[in-house]
Amino acid sequence: MNAILVVGSVGYDSISTPKGHREHILGGSANYFSLAASLYAPVRVVGVVGEDYQAQHKQLLESRNVDLAGLQQVSGKTFSWEGKYEKDMNEAITLATHLNVFENFHPAIPASYRDSQVVFLANIDPVLQLQVLEQVKSPRLTAADTMNYWIHSKKSALLNVLERIDIALLNETELRELTGEWNTIRAAKQILQMGPKAVVIKRGEYGFVMFCQEQFYILPAFPVENVVDPTGAGDTFAGGFLGHLTQMNRPWTREDLKQASVHGCLLASFTVQDFGVEGIARVSGADLSKRLDAYRGVIS
Repeated sequence: MNAILVVGSVGYDSISTPKGHREHILGGSANYFSLAASLYAPVRVVGVVGEDYQAQHKQLLESRNVDLAGLQQVSGKTFSWEGKYEKDMNEAITLATHLNVFENFHPAIPASYRDSQVVFLANIDPVLQLQVLEQVKSPRLTAADTMNYWIHSKKSALLNVLERIDIALLNETELRELTGEWNTIRAAKQILQMGPKAVVIKRGEYGFVMFCQEQFYILPAFPVENVVDPTGAGDTFAGGFLGHLTQMNRPWTREDLKQASVHGCLLASFTVQDFGVEGIARVSGADLSKRLDAYRGVIS
């Protein structure tokens, strides 16, 4: 079965941007990813929430063909994040992170999930990412995200993760901090030497760079006039990217990776147009097709 397994945070965010403020809205890497990837294939979520996690938010995911059998619900409060964006909407300023039940989370992959063909290790402790890789059965495609905190505090474990995955998804700051190299081209080549077969560099409003088989592929983001909230755009990108690749019933090629990057870029453009997951939650396959046609007009 071509199902996608995602292991990551499921939580609530409080966000301020130049466009407004929202309190305690649905967030978390696994939620953004799942809502995007479910447009292509069934999604399986492994994560943890507290007693305060609302039934309506589970129902939203289940309505989009997202399997929550691996979502643990335990005593305590759900993970939450507070942040803001100023004029530079490419950089989030973290005000507070409340790990809550996520602090003691250890991913237990249900037996029914272990045959997942595609695995996404969202931005969590690389030690936990390694635990996931130990539990799955020979997926044909694995990808991982990370963040500056893990690069500095758990670099050894992160390097072990990179040795075992196919695709690394990073932003430019993370790329530079992981490699110590400012030049994007040289830094991307260093990442490939660490193990991945491809690296995708997310550049926010400037689009993305994909490097594979000694060749780069660079495209701009879809032009969005009214950016409301960039939170979750990277996880949405990953959902579209891996969702597209999941549909391939053959070994993926560099051309497949290029098209997957386009799909990720377009879905991220929906996310930034509203607060939290509200933008991506409204998207249908028809919406994606329409925007894909418009994007081809931009880049042709």
